[in-house]
Amino acid sequence: MNDLIPLVNKLQDVFNTIGSDTVDLPQIIVVGSQSSGKSSVLENIVQRDFLPRGNGIVTRRPLVLQLVNIHANEDSEPEEYGEFLHASNQKFTDFAEIRKEIEAETARIAGQNKGISRSPMQLKIYSPNVLNLTLVDLPGLTKIPVGDQPTDIENQTRNLISDYISKPNRHVIILAVSAANVDLVNSESLKLAKQVDPEGRRTIGVLTKLDLMDAGTNALEILTGRVLPLKLGFIGVVNRSQQDIVGNKPMVEALKSEAEFFKHHRAYRSIASRCGTPFLAKTLNNILMNHIRERLPDIKTRINTLIGQTSHELMSYGDSTLEGKSNRGALILRLLTKFASDFVSSIDGTSSDISTKELCGGARIYYIFNNVFGAALESIRPGGNLTVQDIRTAIRNSTGPRPSLFVPEIAFDLLVKPQILLLLQPSLRCVDLVYEELMKICHGCGSVELSRYPRLHAKLLEVVSDLLRERLAPTSEYVESLISIQHAYINTNHPDFIGGGAAISDLVRKNERKRREFEKLNRRSNNSSGVLNVSVQSSVVSKDENDGPLVSDNLKEPGGTKDINLHNGMNNPSSWAQRESFLTYFFGSGNKTDRTVLPDQPISIRNPRDIEELEHKLEHISLDEGVNHLTEREELETQLIRSLITSYFDLVRKAIQDTVPKAIMHHLVNRSRETVQNRLVEELYKEELFADLLQEDENLTNERQKCKTMLEVYREAFEIINEAM
Repeated sequence: MNDLIPLVNKLQDVFNTIGSDTVDLPQIIVVGSQSSGKSSVLENIVQRDFLPRGNGIVTRRPLVLQLVNIHANEDSEPEEYGEFLHASNQKFTDFAEIRKEIEAETARIAGQNKGISRSPMQLKIYSPNVLNLTLVDLPGLTKIPVGDQPTDIENQTRNLISDYISKPNRHVIILAVSAANVDLVNSESLKLAKQVDPEGRRTIGVLTKLDLMDAGTNALEILTGRVLPLKLGFIGVVNRSQQDIVGNKPMVEALKSEAEFFKHHRAYRSIASRCGTPFLAKTLNNILMNHIRERLPDIKTRINTLIGQTSHELMSYGDSTLEGKSNRGALILRLLTKFASDFVSSIDGTSSDISTKELCGGARIYYIFNNVFGAALESIRPGGNLTVQDIRTAIRNSTGPRPSLFVPEIAFDLLVKPQILLLLQPSLRCVDLVYEELMKICHGCGSVELSRYPRLHAKLLEVVSDLLRERLAPTSEYVESLISIQHAYINTNHPDFIGGGAAISDLVRKNERKRREFEKLNRRSNNSSGVLNVSVQSSVVSKDENDGPLVSDNLKEPGGTKDINLHNGMNNPSSWAQRESFLTYFFGSGNKTDRTVLPDQPISIRNPRDIEELEHKLEHISLDEGVNHLTEREELETQLIRSLITSYFDLVRKAIQDTVPKAIMHHLVNRSRETVQNRLVEELYKEELFADLLQEDENLTNERQKCKTMLEVYREAFEIINEAM
């Protein structure tokens, strides 16, 4: 039993070497307000003046006080001294120096103001006058900040105390110090203790200043447990007065005066044997030993669990002792093979850790092909950037100085080729997106073991990135050539191309449909107003994007008469009957008087200046100058060209949408996945690189060393407990 407290002290020393509080050791936590006499109680137990004194908060850091009893020798009195954990190589025989060291170390950690710190300070005192005991002195509770104390000093102190006394598994005994000359209901220490120990099973009360109570009053009912029942009870003590402290009254005399007080006090003499500092020290010694004995099996189990967890963590860091080139070579080969395998499996969708939250790997490449690239191609409107004047100019330019009998095929080539080039940019962007996705897959590969070697990991990423960049250029060139191939030869004999005859027939059907629509409109208008005046003015008709002119934007109702401008005269049955067939008109020698384009009109010259103006205009001449309307033939030519462009562009778009993803898969994706492992082996499996590539991450090395130290500490603690049990 007497060895249990030194046992816990040993465990405390062992755990302090790593600064770990993973094991809650049995402790007695001293709690009290600033004016409760808490420091005096501790000094009486030690029988030495060693704690700082003054106004406000004096104890500003948790002080772990280990008292070690040393037996007196027959020949000489043993030397009393103290040792600090932060200065383990220094022995303090002068207790005044111990006080100065506490003040200096507190100021170093907690600052020069009156703020507090959670960092504990450990002091071990060896003396024949103490019992084996471990106490933790906490900052005193305060209400009002003093001087340069933080404004929330009360909350800081309460939170610190609560953290210590509410530790799990109830490994803590609470020593609640209260002044007897203050109403017990106002005791801050007892209030905090009751919050974490409502049944009072692990709280022991200490009443100080019994000699300062008002005349005729006493604390007998409190000390006997009739006011506030605590399982461990209340113990009364009488500390030195301020005058005794100033006068350096010896501790021995102070303890004698305390004993005389209880022995001769009329209210306390019946319980004098259960009062005073010696009884308090003995009681705390017994309580702590019993508490340790009760909690020791739990501590052993906890340490055993920590040994298992730490051993597993240490294994995850791997073995740092790689001796010989063969071992290093085998490790590098295994790691780069695993990296290549992860890269390929991510593309193929066979990885073991596939995400269920978002698309990843090869699925994202499919999304690029099907959704992104497909939508980009579909968004292109064939001929959307061509105006009527662009088409007319191309037709006229392709005939040279001669008038045309037919719509020249060269004009179609001139107009459709730029449309094909619109597919180039989305196709090259598709290549870039897949390349970027492969780079993301590459950077997402790597195991926990590989993270130990940052240089090897960086080299793996560098080699694969270089491989992907090498494949990017030929892939882009091939995709660009696919567009160039389509641009190089316009195959109007393609079986799916609409062709000239079919395009004309389609125009005839559309015009007939529009004629019927206007006849319906005509009948509705006759029914409503009784008059319908239809005038054919092709120069002011509105244009439908694909089908040509529909209805004029100018619907007039002068005097109740509606003027509706329909399509061209061919939609008028009477006009149709008076003309040649549609095909003969379109491809034949239509009446030239119908053409109102500026270059075909006779020019009236009135004076030499008119000739100069015409010569100046000739430099920038366009077909829209002087033209107020299109002839019927020009309208049909424009519609025909648009129809042919749309038909041919759709053919090319389908071909590109099919071949570009195939080209990317062949030249970029498949070539990369098939050659990645060979490239890694070729570039990195070299003996002269082994030492550099297998240099571990410094942080990981530190974590492994820390883990090793903790494992050694836990094993040492386990051996200490085994020896004691």
